[in-house]
Amino acid sequence: MITIRDEIDTDVPAREALLDRCLGERRMSKSSERLREGRLPAEGLALTAERDGVVVATVRLWHVEADGKPALLLGPLAVAPELQGEGLGKAMMREAIWRAACRGHGAILLVGDAPYYERFGFTPEPIADLSMPGPFERERFLGLELRDGALQGASGVLKATGALVAADGAEGLRRRAA
Repeated sequence: MITIRDEIDTDVPAREALLDRCLGERRMSKSSERLREGRLPAEGLALTAERDGVVVATVRLWHVEADGKPALLLGPLAVAPELQGEGLGKAMMREAIWRAACRGHGAILLVGDAPYYERFGFTPEPIADLSMPGPFERERFLGLELRDGALQGASGVLKATGALVAADGAEGLRRRAA
């Protein structure tokens, strides 16, 4: 049985190993990573899936803004290769979107495979005037408004706005205002 739950501090090493396994070293060079560096994921929006005590999937959402319009940046989403194609990624996405909506967030952005993410309502239209900080593939930059008009008028380059990682590097509940 697989359980989707809030990520805890002890998940982080297994999460990083899973991301390396699924995405390789190139993940650290992406523009999305620049928005995550030194930041904590949004409160209640770092999810882990586990089976028999082993981390088998992960997704996090991060605070960003453009032109003063707040949003969340999703990523990365990773599922253990041996479980890909079984619906776990879809379950993780639905849980992340539902939790973000329940917490009152207005929009989620991501850089990813359009045919995969379109099934969840992500399209390029709401973020047509937004850019990532650094190189990115425009056709893979997608948005989902959780509230109508949440991204209306947003333009410019995304900036990270989330809480900073504590000075000792711990990702736990110790948060500082950005």
